[in-house]
Amino acid sequence: MHLKTTITEIRESFQDSPFISHIGLDIVHFEEGDVLLKLPVEEKLLNVNKTMHGGVHATVLDTVLGMTIRSITGTRCLTVSLNIHYLSPSDSGVVYAEGKVIKQGYRTVIAEGEMFDSDGTVLAKAIGTFKLVRDK
Repeated sequence: MHLKTTITEIRESFQDSPFISHIGLDIVHFEEGDVLLKLPVEEKLLNVNKTMHGGVHATVLDTVLGMTIRSITGTRCLTVSLNIHYLSPSDSGVVYAEGKVIKQGYRTVIAEGEMFDSDGTVLAKAIGTFKLVRDK
């Protein structure tokens, strides 16, 4: 019998991810339905315009949405689609991201998230559809 994964186990699996540590993401808060990530803006994350690369925004938003979904469902998920609106550039300091589930079905979840800076300026917004990966 497979027991549902605990919130602690889920958090630890993300904290142990080499990719998350590579880009510098830090989990500030991780509870059921309430995830907050922090990312220091470093030179390696900047584009040729010397602002944070759009791919970094996408990565952080995709990650926080997946974490939020998993914190609620206890189930792994895969991104089906991700739509991002880039609203403000960032070139230094620290950025944060959080997400929320707006519709949950048995097989799919729709979630939305925001990335913002220390002053509360919204840098990007995303909405995504995710497929839940269920054990057979």
